[in-house]
Amino acid sequence: MLLAITGLGDLAGRAPVLRSGARPGDLVAVAGRLGRAAAGLALLSAGRTEPAVLVEAQRRPQPPYDAGPQAADLGATAMIDVSDGLLADLGHVAEASGVLIDVSSDRLAPGLALLAAARTVYGGRTDGGSPPGQHEALAPQAIDWVLTGGEDHALVATFPPGTALPTRWTVIGEVRVGTGVLVDGQPHTGPAGWDHFPG
Repeated sequence: MLLAITGLGDLAGRAPVLRSGARPGDLVAVAGRLGRAAAGLALLSAGRTEPAVLVEAQRRPQPPYDAGPQAADLGATAMIDVSDGLLADLGHVAEASGVLIDVSSDRLAPGLALLAAARTVYGGRTDGGSPPGQHEALAPQAIDWVLTGGEDHALVATFPPGTALPTRWTVIGEVRVGTGVLVDGQPHTGPAGWDHFPG
């Protein structure tokens, strides 16, 4: 069986926003939610279906399609969808643009739904209660879904410094001189996301 799909689109007179336009000093911002599809997949793999909002994020992602033209109109210098993982896809932008991108993890708080999923998948109480410090202990697993999980199809873009962004865009880092992607100034340990061509 063979399935072929062809997608056609129209830029409506706009110039395309490529991966290669990020410049040192640019802001890095994301539109859409991160980590939910990865958490949903982990829940399904564990035989669980709650929280349902996360399972649905895996089964039926809702990309913020209209944020793309909005970013272009705001002067975005580079843009990509987060399909393979935030760090992996920012790596594509960093490589194409010849820059370093530094992500600030404190701007990517996983939220209660991801923490609840981490509690379900990695152990702990499932009745809504948590011993003291358990959220903190599970936060690394939840933030890893945010940083390296894909399939949410959020959009991440770079914008010139000082750009006034609408509330749907959250600034999560900055572009600097150098190469690669850092988290809080340090290299990320472990996979950055889905690798289509593992060595």
